[in-house]
Amino acid sequence: MREEQVAHVDELVRVAVGAPSLRDPIIHQSWRRCVSEHKLDPVVLRDACIVTEGQLREHRDAMDEFLHTARFGVETLYRQVAGLGYVLLLTDARGVTVDFIGDPTFDNNLRRAGLYLGADWNEPNAGTCAVGTCIATGEALTVHQSDHFDATHIPLTCTAAPVFDSSGALAAVLDISALRSPEPKASQFLALALVKSFAHKIENANLLNRFRREWIVKLSGSAEFADVDPDYMLAVDASGRIIGFNNRARQMLARECEGSPLRAGGLKLSDVLDCGVDELPRFAHSRPTGQRTVRLKRSGTTLFAQTLPPPARTPATPAPQAAAPAVPEPLQNLFQGDPTMRDVATRAARLVNAQMSILIQGETGSGKEHLAKALHAASARASKPFVAVNCAALPESLIESELFGYEAGAFTGARAKGRRGLILEADGGTLFLDEIGDMPLTSQTRLLRVLAEREVTPVGRSRPVPVNIRVVAATHRDLVDLVKAGQFREDLYFRLNGAILKLPALRQRSDLEWLVGRLLDRLSLERDASFRLSAAARDALRGYAWPGNIRELVNSLDYACTLSTGEIGLDDLPESITRARRGDGWPQPEANAGVQSRLHAGEAPGRAADMAAELAAELRAHHWNVSQVARARGVDRSTIHRQIRRFGLTAPNKLV
Repeated sequence: MREEQVAHVDELVRVAVGAPSLRDPIIHQSWRRCVSEHKLDPVVLRDACIVTEGQLREHRDAMDEFLHTARFGVETLYRQVAGLGYVLLLTDARGVTVDFIGDPTFDNNLRRAGLYLGADWNEPNAGTCAVGTCIATGEALTVHQSDHFDATHIPLTCTAAPVFDSSGALAAVLDISALRSPEPKASQFLALALVKSFAHKIENANLLNRFRREWIVKLSGSAEFADVDPDYMLAVDASGRIIGFNNRARQMLARECEGSPLRAGGLKLSDVLDCGVDELPRFAHSRPTGQRTVRLKRSGTTLFAQTLPPPARTPATPAPQAAAPAVPEPLQNLFQGDPTMRDVATRAARLVNAQMSILIQGETGSGKEHLAKALHAASARASKPFVAVNCAALPESLIESELFGYEAGAFTGARAKGRRGLILEADGGTLFLDEIGDMPLTSQTRLLRVLAEREVTPVGRSRPVPVNIRVVAATHRDLVDLVKAGQFREDLYFRLNGAILKLPALRQRSDLEWLVGRLLDRLSLERDASFRLSAAARDALRGYAWPGNIRELVNSLDYACTLSTGEIGLDDLPESITRARRGDGWPQPEANAGVQSRLHAGEAPGRAADMAAELAAELRAHHWNVSQVARARGVDRSTIHRQIRRFGLTAPNKLV
């Protein structure tokens, strides 16, 4: 234990037994609470408590809607303090960090200090700290350096403010912290003002989001800020009941009610203000601010008001009209009747204009890019670019310059005029990151910063460029397993999975015949011919397991149409399908015909069979990118090619 830690423990012990303290009262009281109520030992130095990934998912899911509302405020606040050494945490009401933004270059230090996603900062676990003490008291505060109870946290400075929901219950805690800071606590006054301000903004955004169909009443003591940054915000229903409020309004109502129990729905607007619900239209924004004044009944305080009316009610007997489809046409065109796809499309329809990132999961060839394009086409960004990036196909040495662009002369071989980069090409539209699980860790770090700050710094440029993009990522791999294996950044995973859409495999869908018919119609149009399936060919397609999913179906029909003169027979289908039809057994999704034929012939018995299966699995995981498999195994590409020939492995796109 270091000298300053020993001195800190001595001070804690003195305060715990009743000695006076020069600390702020809120710190002094928390120290005593840690000893008397939480039974924490001042001598024990505790490691940061990081909950498991499963537990973190439960905490995030429990506040999913609020988290989406708060995220823009979290990112905006981080942009205000970026470059000053701060990290930003948003915790739930139990103190578990559910959102985090920080400088990725300090990841290891931040995780050790507990300034990380999943860290538990509840006071009974961590002692006096900004988040935990904020939860215990309901007050915004700074816990600076040796204010912390646990001597492990002495280097930190942490500033937090509570965020309340529209019923007055604690919903979250907003915190900005730093590993190092100037010694005077006064250096954090601006940080305290910022977290208070943004906590207030998040409360207001949450209230507006929750009560979109009710009257919203904004009140302020200042005429200049009544419309743009109101102090108090109320949600009022059609009968005049106050059904929601921000925290400042809750405190104001409590004062006006003289300490009577306060709950949402328990008061009428006319109980507090000298106006009722019928008078709210006269406080519309179109009227001059000076004519929009109200008075609090008990205190007589004059406030400036602005009201937002609820949307017009739909008539009880509307005129006959065509019902708007529940699912936009681009999403409807992805399926016909399949219940799993209908669920995916219905959920996607609710996300088309959401600002959050979307992660699409599904087997290789299951249509992830088609879904991403449909999301784009159905959104307000449809007229802007859709830029697709295959993260597995980009060479690792070029991925940063391809994604982020570069300035003229940034490196040897750079274009004379530089390159804009794929992210900037997608400005205003959608950036589709296919096979995101194959992106190198170094590039993941820079991508995380782009998503957090919505800025791109091209190679060779010192100042970032703002970018407005909607990110849709896709993968056939289990990113959670990659995170556990240290191959994918945990914070990037949670930045990408604002919403997850999981596509079924083709063998799990009930609309195969519709897909076949649609593809044949397209091929007939392209080739100015008419193609149809024979009964035997139709049965073969229906019974095949389709390990390559829709992509394999497209290739198979393209191949069949090339050989056929009109009616597609069994002999026109690819060998992988006809071989299975002849009685070799329907291939399983993970099977490889080349491996099986060699193994059955006895060419790779015993250990060789295991080696062949392992190599086949790695090739599938890397989309048959031999260079990536060679790097993963630490061998030359020629070695992988020799093993492929030895074991008779065949790439899926060469089976036909």
